[in-house]
Amino acid sequence: MCTWSVVLPVKGSLGKSRLLLDDPGARARLAVAFALDTIAAASAARQVERIVVVSADARLRGALRGVQVVEDPLTGLNAAIRAGLEALEGRRPAAVLLADLPALAPGELDSALEAASKHPLAMVPDAAGTGTTLTTALRADALVPRFGKGSRRAHNSAGHLELDVSPTSGLRRDVDDLADLEAVALRAGVHTRAVLSSLSGVTAPTAAPSAQGSFEPSEITPEGPLLAS
Repeated sequence: MCTWSVVLPVKGSLGKSRLLLDDPGARARLAVAFALDTIAAASAARQVERIVVVSADARLRGALRGVQVVEDPLTGLNAAIRAGLEALEGRRPAAVLLADLPALAPGELDSALEAASKHPLAMVPDAAGTGTTLTTALRADALVPRFGKGSRRAHNSAGHLELDVSPTSGLRRDVDDLADLEAVALRAGVHTRAVLSSLSGVTAPTAAPSAQGSFEPSEITPEGPLLAS
């Protein structure tokens, strides 16, 4: 079985400006929760051997355990990804996974990585069809990030084979706005559901055990200090 190093660029509380919410702190808490749920899913995936998180969010950096953390140079998403890739062994398989996939299940990532192991370069587009949520390369030094507007086309043009992943998969369901969040709310991970419950006053539905895996960053519970107001 091919095993992978995965780089996750995380803005954390600094991101998700398109999530328009009345609570000024809710957007920051949700952004952090999205990242924690994505990292949890990646950590529980069988084919993931190593995780590198790139972030300038001090709260998030201080909370994570069991993953390598690299400082975000704050010069754009692709620069952050390059900083993470530089921490990897260039000849090993590597992937870049965006960290706003709160409904991602470990098995979904495993399936995509298994398919990617058959191709020098591969990618998964987002559900909207214009962006990218995952890129892979059998050699880390061959992975050149082209994220941003129109990244699906950019990665295709660079030779990334598009993997056949269902549009309903959590791997394609990145969250940029409230419509995206509504689409994944019932399948979201424990951290995201906890924040949503605190906003609505309604207990979030219980996720299936396989959706989360066993990883808890710094053993923090969803109601713990990282996600507090």
